[in-house]
Amino acid sequence: MALEYVIVTFPTQRLVYIDNVSSGHTNEKLRVDTGTHVFDLGEYANYEPRSQEVLIAETTVSDPIQIIFTKKLGA
Repeated sequence: MALEYVIVTFPTQRLVYIDNVSSGHTNEKLRVDTGTHVFDLGEYANYEPRSQEVLIAETTVSDPIQIIFTKKLGA
């Protein structure tokens, strides 16, 4: 399986969970295997969407997929 690259963005630093496993921090380049993965930012759910299921393929270290989470209004 090939390695792929993602950047999960959020206004502040948070742990990133990939397939329910703590896998790094927001706003940093992370490595994942090729395939479909579920991304979220953990239990303190002050963000939207609650999770994202994304097919990760054909990325490079210089061109990662960006996965965007935003602050939930009123949180």
